[in-house]
Amino acid sequence: MTELIIGDNSQVSPDASIANDGDGTTRIGANATVRSGTIIYRDVVTGDGLRTGHNAVIRGDTVIGDDVLVGTNTVLDGSVSVGDHVSLQTNVYVPQNTRIGDEVFVGPQATITNDPFPIREGSTIEETVVEDHVSIGANAAILPGTTVGEGAFVAAGAVVTDDVPPDTLAIGAPARHESLPEHLVGGNQIA
Repeated sequence: MTELIIGDNSQVSPDASIANDGDGTTRIGANATVRSGTIIYRDVVTGDGLRTGHNAVIRGDTVIGDDVLVGTNTVLDGSVSVGDHVSLQTNVYVPQNTRIGDEVFVGPQATITNDPFPIREGSTIEETVVEDHVSIGANAAILPGTTVGEGAFVAAGAVVTDDVPPDTLAIGAPARHESLPEHLVGGNQIA
């Protein structure tokens, strides 16, 4: 049986589904808001201040820090690590074996991937890393096995095929790296 722990002052919509299958523990921190249609699987642990949009999906073995937004229709596909003060906007996809640092913004419909050759024989899942203070624009795609370095900015629609160095702008498809414009220098402050 699943043990469900929900912190003080949390609001869970009656139309949400939390940890209703199998054995394990699911822990939702204090001051959470879980909106209708959201599904949170067993073996998920969140810090305080989780907020979901409608119809968000958070699969098992996912660990989420404090003050995180998982937007409407956003999917964390299990075995994901998300730091503190992160904003995952509407329709974001985050696959297994992804690590997201602190103070990260991921824009609407951005996609992170983990399989370089989907459904082909011999394909292996690769870890993708988004370090602290990264901003990723709408509709960007982050390909498998890449690291987006601390303080980097991925422009809307960019396709990241190689590691993005810290404090760099990634722009275009495939993304090329440019110096970060002065007005984009400095860390994010999500909370």
